[in-house]
Amino acid sequence: MNVNIESSWNQELKQEFDESYFAKLTDFVKTEYKNGTCYPKGSEIFAAFDYCSFDDVKVVIIGQDPYHGAGQANGLCFSVNNGIDMPPSLINIFKEIRSDLNLPFPSTGNLERWAKQGVLLLNATLTVKAHQAGSHQNKGWEQFTDAVIQTISDKKKNVVFLLWGGYAKKKGAKIDRSKHHVLTSGHPSPLSANRGYWFGNRHFSKTNEYLLETNQVSINW
Repeated sequence: MNVNIESSWNQELKQEFDESYFAKLTDFVKTEYKNGTCYPKGSEIFAAFDYCSFDDVKVVIIGQDPYHGAGQANGLCFSVNNGIDMPPSLINIFKEIRSDLNLPFPSTGNLERWAKQGVLLLNATLTVKAHQAGSHQNKGWEQFTDAVIQTISDKKKNVVFLLWGGYAKKKGAKIDRSKHHVLTSGHPSPLSANRGYWFGNRHFSKTNEYLLETNQVSINW
């Protein structure tokens, strides 16, 4: 199947695109987008891959679902488009960065700048129906993104995986920890963060320390 995705990812994942589940998933997504409002817009479904080629991946952050409010989702997990109010989880991410690295609070929640530096911002499910959280779960996306994570784990080395919350930890359970660096904590959502499971994890400085130790360029968070 011909999928409009960045060329290096197309090469690495072409086997997945030819699987029967992916054909069913494609039909489902096309029907959903045709019959109602879905997010992100069609051209941004694979934005995480388009901004961060397979060769460039240094860090992987695993999210769950795209935002389902109007104008929010842009194909990158936790990220919102320019001019859109930052959701609570993203605010908590930036609070931790400010505390950890003494960086100023950014003016936008658009994380394209991270993706362009080698941070794969991967949601487990890449599409969602407007105002219906989780509406495109269990249709095949999870199998596809499991294959993405497995491919990175198998074919690359010294990648930092940031697993925030129980869902992401489970999603990353098969990552080869003998050649990759896995950091875990609670989710940045207010429910988790306010219970003490997020703030103080220092994942952003720890990521950069590991990247420098393995002769890679650190991320400008």
